[in-house]
Amino acid sequence: MKRALTVDDLVIAGIAVAAGLLAAFLLRMLLRWLGKHADRTRWSGDDLIVDTLRTVVPWAAFLGGAASAGAALPLTKTVQHNVNQTLTVLLIFVVTLATARGIAGVMRTVTQSRPGVAGSATIFVNITRILILAIGFLVVLQTLGISIAPLLTALGVGGLAVALALQDTLANLFAGIHILASKTVQPGDYIRLASGEEGYVEDINWRQTTVRALSNNLIVIPNGELAKTNMTNFMRPEQELTILLQVGVAYDSDLDHVERVTNEVIAEVMTQVEGALPDHEPIIRFHTFGDSRIGFTVILGVGEFSDQYRIKHEFIKRLHRRYRKEGISIPAPTRTVAIQQGTVGIPQQRMPEEADEVAPVRLD
Repeated sequence: MKRALTVDDLVIAGIAVAAGLLAAFLLRMLLRWLGKHADRTRWSGDDLIVDTLRTVVPWAAFLGGAASAGAALPLTKTVQHNVNQTLTVLLIFVVTLATARGIAGVMRTVTQSRPGVAGSATIFVNITRILILAIGFLVVLQTLGISIAPLLTALGVGGLAVALALQDTLANLFAGIHILASKTVQPGDYIRLASGEEGYVEDINWRQTTVRALSNNLIVIPNGELAKTNMTNFMRPEQELTILLQVGVAYDSDLDHVERVTNEVIAEVMTQVEGALPDHEPIIRFHTFGDSRIGFTVILGVGEFSDQYRIKHEFIKRLHRRYRKEGISIPAPTRTVAIQQGTVGIPQQRMPEEADEVAPVRLD
């Protein structure tokens, strides 16, 4: 110590610490008030700014008071240096954490506000947070007087060994980055893999992609496997899609009447069922002279993949009810079997698209 510690020194130091605490409290109350006003605005950037400042500013005020208290005390140069260095490291640590959280929040907000970008993908957020924390750690080492050049050299050499040991993990990491950067798959898309798994993409992180099936079960797929497999994305290039339904009517049906009735049912379904696209022009195309029916295809527009089940359900119910009312029959496929000198028509309960051929069979 340069001189003996007096009561006046302690009083001044105490006042400095108390002033720092009071300033930290007042600033935190002010930022809380600003945060309430920021919540009322449409722009989410002010929320992130206030949240970041709410962490940094009070701590900076308190550490400033502590530094003033240390300067008021009769400390030796070594002790004074150690105190200032400790306070500086604490400030860097607080700023690093707040910056990492703030920038991660900015990235999350930007990606969620833009279609076609990884809205809930955590891979970019996690990578950004790790990079900022690593930079803060290096700044702390430099502040403490520790040379970071040998550390960087050691990390470079050790990184090669780590890369060889974590080949699969790094492959999944870079595969996830490639998937998101190429925009082939994004959270919220409905995908179907060549192996049969399908569902909505919940998240793409540094190792795996999580898919939620329609049964509400989660399917976990390594990013490397997802990048290599054949896949259908039902949300790209646009969310709206068309569905095809196969229908068949008897040969004695008036096809113009059938087409008119079917169009009326389609118009009813498109305007009354949730998920349908009323502006989408429906298409009816007769295409097949089957063994017991004339087949045609109905093409409808739906808002997104899962809407098709509700629309198919309602369309089939209403079309069947309307056909019965109009006297339009949907015959079951039949198979003609030869028995001695006569033939007998045997109805077969098959799907309309699975038309059977007439096969003569002799019974001995």
